[in-house]
Amino acid sequence: MLLVYPAIFHKEDGAFWVEFPDLDGCHTYGETIPETMKCAQEAMGLYLNELLEAKTSLPKPSDLSEIQCGENSFVNLVSCDIDAYIQSSKAIKKTLTIPGWLNELAIQNNINFSRALQEVLLERLHIVNK
Repeated sequence: MLLVYPAIFHKEDGAFWVEFPDLDGCHTYGETIPETMKCAQEAMGLYLNELLEAKTSLPKPSDLSEIQCGENSFVNLVSCDIDAYIQSSKAIKKTLTIPGWLNELAIQNNINFSRALQEVLLERLHIVNK
């Protein structure tokens, strides 16, 4: 199922960041328009997949012509094939190695290793999740 939502692209300090008026807290950034578009599609797919997994209804996309943006910004539609995110959201087991002292410290602080790795990967990939 192809989903399409409007997004506001902002140019700032030689890079771009994007926000979705209908997807509260869903935003990302990139160095170029193509990179930012790709990151926007990924962020939107992950965001909508979370809503679907939580059995929350998807918000209705705003009319593109009704969205206002400021200087150095523009509105564009972003699409993603949500089926690709649903199929790829299956958990994958990864084996990794960390120093023993770091393992002990993380255990002492009740760190969830899977969640910590996911958070770092999302940050490094410029995907801002809600």
